[in-house]
Amino acid sequence: MELLAPVGDKSKLIMAIEYGADAVYLASTRFGLRTYAGNFELDELKWAVEYAHAHNVKVYVTVNIIPHEHDLADLPEYIKTLNKFEVDAVICADLGVISIVKKVAPKLAIHVSTQANVTNSAAAMVYVKMGVKRIILAREMTLEEIAMLRKTIPESVELEAFCHGAMCISYSGRCLLSNFFTGRDANCGACVQACRWGYTIKEVSRKEEYPIEEDAHGTYILNSKDMCMIDYLDKLQAAGITSIKIEGRMKTEYYVANIVNAYRMALDYLSTHKTYKLPAKIKDEVYKSSHRDYSTGFYFNNPKQTLETSTPTASYEFVAVVLDDSKNGLAKVEMRNRFNCEQLELLSKYKNNAIIDIQAIFDEDMQSIDECKIPKQQVYIKTNKPLKRYEILRRKKL
Repeated sequence: MELLAPVGDKSKLIMAIEYGADAVYLASTRFGLRTYAGNFELDELKWAVEYAHAHNVKVYVTVNIIPHEHDLADLPEYIKTLNKFEVDAVICADLGVISIVKKVAPKLAIHVSTQANVTNSAAAMVYVKMGVKRIILAREMTLEEIAMLRKTIPESVELEAFCHGAMCISYSGRCLLSNFFTGRDANCGACVQACRWGYTIKEVSRKEEYPIEEDAHGTYILNSKDMCMIDYLDKLQAAGITSIKIEGRMKTEYYVANIVNAYRMALDYLSTHKTYKLPAKIKDEVYKSSHRDYSTGFYFNNPKQTLETSTPTASYEFVAVVLDDSKNGLAKVEMRNRFNCEQLELLSKYKNNAIIDIQAIFDEDMQSIDECKIPKQQVYIKTNKPLKRYEILRRKKL
């Protein structure tokens, strides 16, 4: 299966590629559903495609808003530009957008977004007849339903499904809460994640009584657990999934590196073992990035989606990223959380994670310092083992 990684900006693109993604999905500053991600200006998007292709990684661009009439004026020229950049596919949710792509760039591959809510073979075949290359399935489908759908559509049509990350409590992401509370249109990319807020339920006729609450902090009945399918990649593959998708274009570069690396190792394990029983050292990696409680979503027809709190947790924190390979015993790093001369864990692609001793720290003028505490400060560190560019230093939380 293809490993598809989220990319919100240049640094995340580099990390996704470095840590084993087969393909990435990203957006320009318009027509996508993650307005608050860093995203790419057109010249940056051109660079991103060229960089990814130079590393044999495919690029899919989201054009998945539910457009209003005023959005259509600039869309044809934008699609032509993406086609000129040689993106590998566009991700679309709206029939009108798909028709425009077919008209102005007929050879450009189209992936039908999860926002299109494809849950059955009849809907899938409508898109197949329109000539789409891939269908990104609704998140509400079970593995059994996916396997049935796979048998009804041509083998040439690919199926993509989410395997990890934050999930929306609304039907495959179609939500009006953000619009209702703030006027920001979730279906045009401006979601404020109102489902993560605390809510109370009150019986309307009992105006003098307190609202019904789950506990002292309220109730989070709209708040979905995060997805984690790392234990069940064999079942996704058996159901006929072509590409597994990680959510997270608004997450950190550390999240992208860590989760992509975990699923890369898991897929490699799947391809080399007759029985898929993932070692703990791989499975434990998904707990080392920020996450809410995990679930398997609807895949096993037992979602248990809601949470008691929307606050994410992580067992490790991102300390620094290595900017250059070690030379003469020193490596240049950029700080994310303060550190001193201490032991840290090293995140390296495809490897067991080593423990690194930081023996000395020097600022850019090569003056010795006791602690690195300035956000994004670049320093040189002396370590007991050589470091490589794009490796990550992290610390276990107490």
